[in-house]
Amino acid sequence: MKARYIRVSSATQNTIRQTINANKDEQVFIDVVSGVVPFNERTESSKLIEAIENGLVNYVSVEAIDRLGRSTYEIQSTIEYFNKMNVTLKVDNLGIESLVNNKVNPTFKLISDVLANVSEMERTNSKERQAQGIKIAVALGKFKGRVKGSGASDSEVLEKYKLVVKTLNNHPDLSLRKIASISGVSLATVQKVKGILVKQ
Repeated sequence: MKARYIRVSSATQNTIRQTINANKDEQVFIDVVSGVVPFNERTESSKLIEAIENGLVNYVSVEAIDRLGRSTYEIQSTIEYFNKMNVTLKVDNLGIESLVNNKVNPTFKLISDVLANVSEMERTNSKERQAQGIKIAVALGKFKGRVKGSGASDSEVLEKYKLVVKTLNNHPDLSLRKIASISGVSLATVQKVKGILVKQ
């Protein structure tokens, strides 16, 4: 059976771009989670892995290589897992597959390794630019951080972390640490959201 894996970072992002190439015979798995969360720790990708382990899926499509992760190690590890399980990975925006006649496609490996490194570099550069921007704003007196006592209200916190709320409500059996991993937030954030829900 074929499957399509989709990942978006937040519930407000649209998945249409990633589903446009989907076929009717594909089972679709959609994660709403940060790309920094390891592939095997995401809710839907874990279900995909289970389907692979049970021999139900042998072909997986993704829109772009960075849907698998943001670090070179994470992307390469996931591709290696697919190869080990004899699962063909198709990357739509590259138009190539990881396996050809059940053997590793050297062209795919070369391109995916390069793109994995580029994805990681882009994330690092983005974080550096953000830090530089804050530093400049502080120097110009335009950024002073959060004013004491001006923290977000309970309703604002719940609105901001909808995925955490949903996961807490739908999976009360999961540990807070696991929920933090699935939601791509810190353990402290999950504890804060849970505290608000308990109060209500």
